[in-house]
Amino acid sequence: MSSVAMFWVTSASTDPSNYYMFSNGNPDPSSSARALTKPTPKLRRGSKNGVYLKYSCLGSSERSYSLPILSSLVANPAGDIAGPSEQKVYNVVLKQAALVNRQLRSADHALDVKPDMVVPGTLSLLSEAYDRCGEVCAEYAKTFYLGTMLMTPERRKAIWAIYVWCRRTDELVDGPNASHITPTALDRWEARLEDVFQGRPYDMLDAALSDTVNRFPVDIQPFKDMIEGMRMDLRKSRYMNFDELYLYCYYVAGTVGLMSVPVMGISPESKASTESVYNAALALGIANQLTNILRDVGEDARRGRVYLPQDELAQAGLSDEDIFAGKVTDKWRIFMKSQIKRARMFFDQAEKGVTELSAASRWPVWASLLLYRKILDEIEVNDYNNFTKRAYVGKAKKIMALPVAYARSMIQPSRTSSSLVEA
Repeated sequence: MSSVAMFWVTSASTDPSNYYMFSNGNPDPSSSARALTKPTPKLRRGSKNGVYLKYSCLGSSERSYSLPILSSLVANPAGDIAGPSEQKVYNVVLKQAALVNRQLRSADHALDVKPDMVVPGTLSLLSEAYDRCGEVCAEYAKTFYLGTMLMTPERRKAIWAIYVWCRRTDELVDGPNASHITPTALDRWEARLEDVFQGRPYDMLDAALSDTVNRFPVDIQPFKDMIEGMRMDLRKSRYMNFDELYLYCYYVAGTVGLMSVPVMGISPESKASTESVYNAALALGIANQLTNILRDVGEDARRGRVYLPQDELAQAGLSDEDIFAGKVTDKWRIFMKSQIKRARMFFDQAEKGVTELSAASRWPVWASLLLYRKILDEIEVNDYNNFTKRAYVGKAKKIMALPVAYARSMIQPSRTSSSLVEA
């Protein structure tokens, strides 16, 4: 029950047969190359139209119960970690930030893109693979795709390749063949990922990612962690507390930020630490995921899933039975207000990092952030009825948000040193 986010981006589900076939729950890599020439299908009815991310954190309710208070919204510096999940995520952040810092030491903090790697086949096939990745992005993340056109060709293609891998991974457990997927199939998918990072792609779409990770300082751990999030979806349908949900949010959403920042790049003018920019990316992934959870409560309930902290539901005087009943009550409204407040706090934290990205990357990130944040407004407009009404942002509001996003993307990074994370 996760849907891919491109860093701070939106996406939608698609039929995985575009990329590979399944046999007894196992991906068949041999069929992916053929997919490059296949037309991209339209969204199936009822598919999720956006990143499928989930979480909860700061704030307090309007009644007597309260939510966990953290010193930071996301991964905190050592000594300020609020729980074991945050410590685990923070370690990954540090590792990825270290990789990027090594790369940033050259050429006045500009990413040093490596020459093309040699992959099976010809350069024309690799170009075709990137083109196919771009087609998928254009079909299912239109706004973001337009934003990627502002990036340099190298960054643009790399983002497309990461996007497609995330979609393929997500579809393993959330697509039409999900009932056939087993933990063994995910193990094989992870082994295949390791081959991709070693320069041994299985198909042309893998080749695009293999080329990308060779050219940019991208670590394999966030990719492996996303697969772990898919494993959680196979075995888990309840989250007892914040710590459990936080880790799931990182796995299925925060990971995308860690994958994408090295490609999007940090502005040479930025004085913020690399670690703090990654924390902002992580915050946006969590905000998007929580937004999806709040939007899709009813849909998830019909699948027997509840992606809300059980202890917080109990504190609010609610239970799974109330969710399955699908009735909006005063208790539910109060509970939802606190959850929406949390999501907005994560969006606030994320906004601090967008300005630090390279100039060409800021506009698509701002656009997706502002548009996704508006979903929370629509939940309120629906009087917190996320049981039978699906909150969505209309076309007119989307169009109106784009110039605002563009204007914000013109804001230059602060020239004073900042951690972006408030203790």
